[in-house]
Amino acid sequence: MLKPLGDRVLVEPLEPEAKTPGGIYLPEAAQEAPREGKVVAVGPGRVTDKGELIPTGVKAGDIVTYTKYGGNEIKIDDKEYLLVDSHSLLAVRED
Repeated sequence: MLKPLGDRVLVEPLEPEAKTPGGIYLPEAAQEAPREGKVVAVGPGRVTDKGELIPTGVKAGDIVTYTKYGGNEIKIDDKEYLLVDSHSLLAVRED
């Protein structure tokens, strides 16, 4: 597996909803690109100018929401992932 560097996070995008809350099925062209994903791996964190390490605020297994165009798409073993800077993460889902 890939180990992110710095404050980067490896995210596996979740599948977009194929159905509206009202039960209407959406064609693939009408579905928005996923902006939620499961954290697979996390870098050690950001290093400040003073050399202090600030850990990333998420951990593997968290479900996160990220910016619409955040991250770089990469493929590992025929699976799509995003490598996202931690500042592109907007929220962590709490169940």
